[in-house]
Amino acid sequence: MPTKTLMIPTPDGRADAFAAFPDDGERHPGVLMYPDGFGIRPVLTEMARELAGHGYYVLVPNFLYRHGPAPVIELPEYIGEEARPAVFAQLMPLIEAHTAERALRDADAYLSFLTTRPEVSAGPVAVTGYCIGGLLAMRTAAAHPGQVAAVAAFHGPVGADGPDSLSEITAQVHLGHAASDLTPEALGELNQALDASGVDHTSEIYPGTVHGFTMSDTDAFDPAALRLHWDRLLPLLGRTLAND
Repeated sequence: MPTKTLMIPTPDGRADAFAAFPDDGERHPGVLMYPDGFGIRPVLTEMARELAGHGYYVLVPNFLYRHGPAPVIELPEYIGEEARPAVFAQLMPLIEAHTAERALRDADAYLSFLTTRPEVSAGPVAVTGYCIGGLLAMRTAAAHPGQVAAVAAFHGPVGADGPDSLSEITAQVHLGHAASDLTPEALGELNQALDASGVDHTSEIYPGTVHGFTMSDTDAFDPAALRLHWDRLLPLLGRTLAND
């Protein structure tokens, strides 16, 4: 599955990114994939290639591009408990500087770029994201209701903008929460807010998981939860995106 390094023009500069897509000369539905806070690295390349293998053009932007190209900070090959404090000390100020206003400007640019790729078919797109990328995915879907047909977020702070932020979403939604991030009571409140907003959704806690469970280069990784993530994501995309 080929990958291609790209630069996305934005109102604030140029965001480095990569795309993974089938090497068959055909056009395929577009998927915007937001990385987790650790950013673009080999595990994200693997996940994008896995998704592309199911017939999608997958665009993965470095949403922290204002602070430099990916990797924005030096990362260990394996992000374990000992490495986390130093990594987060560097990353958190950059993530906190990525305001909602910046995120929405970037989302416009990312979707404009994605939908004009010659390898991407006409029609709606999907957005998926991990960790902070899950919140960015939800914001993107809310800001582009006519364009985003599906949104999926995994171990993401998806309720951070409050229940009113959900009312603009017309996409079908899947939220896969870490057990360490959300109590059953909080899940019930979130799902009530989704119901009240009329959002077509599935939203569930993945059993026994901790934050970051999809990422195989971290000590949070849970292979069974990663499989469940694919079992939820692929049918969602199959229902909502035309893949001729």
